[in-house]
Amino acid sequence: MKPHFHLVPRNAEFPYLCRQHTLPNLGTVWHYHPEIELHYIIRGEGMRFVGDNISSFDAGELLLLGENLPHMWRCSPKYFLGNPNITAEAIVVQFLPDFMGKDFMLKREVAAVHSLFERAKHGYVVYGDTKQKLVALMQRSVSAEGLDRLVLIMNMIHILANSSELTQIATGWTTRHVNHEESARINEVYHYILARYREDISLQEIASVAHLSVTSFCRYFKMMTKKTFKDFLIEVRISHAKRMLIESRQHTTEAICFECGFSNRSNFFRHFKRFVGCTPVAYKRRYTFNA
Repeated sequence: MKPHFHLVPRNAEFPYLCRQHTLPNLGTVWHYHPEIELHYIIRGEGMRFVGDNISSFDAGELLLLGENLPHMWRCSPKYFLGNPNITAEAIVVQFLPDFMGKDFMLKREVAAVHSLFERAKHGYVVYGDTKQKLVALMQRSVSAEGLDRLVLIMNMIHILANSSELTQIATGWTTRHVNHEESARINEVYHYILARYREDISLQEIASVAHLSVTSFCRYFKMMTKKTFKDFLIEVRISHAKRMLIESRQHTTEAICFECGFSNRSNFFRHFKRFVGCTPVAYKRRYTFNA
């Protein structure tokens, strides 16, 4: 799916920004931007899309996203019902790769930083002590100004560049620049899938949403997402199943199977093991044990 270019609304005088925002949800447009981003979820849960990865997210998650890496957080349905008591909240720190100046990145002393920025193009989940230190700095950066804010961002980068507490998210991605019409088309396809993933969506049906023939749609979708439509749909279903296995302990595995759009239990188990690496029962048991 082609992402939409997003112009980060920062002061043109500064190549970085730090903000904390509370919104009904975290948006619905898959997008990218040239800024590197640290994104900490204070409140909210749902599904996140980073490059070619589809996973669930929860409050307390911290991500590092490299330049031009497509991403989106799709909150659970309850965040779209207009209830003022249900909101999402996040702290975001964004900065251009050369925010300290192009010559600065050429210095030998910042080789580790350059390496970090290259690796960040795959996206990382940050955990452990690194996460705790970064969240504290991000919270301070929201109200900091001038040199104090700049120093805080530099400290964040220094901690990340020397940390091993990072888990890669996407396998790889190449951003393609798109026009408004293309962005609108692929987002329409995306929203159609998320709204009807429990149903049996045929290729003819989804191709008509994109206003393409079946053959053209299959080629287009595979080029944009690096996945077939069938695998993408299954991965969306599996992501929802993982969340239900963790949160809905009163539901049986069979009930979750049908709730997420699978036609039978054996099919669900086979696909779950292919994408997750274990059976739904083992996944649920592992989470219960670690809880």
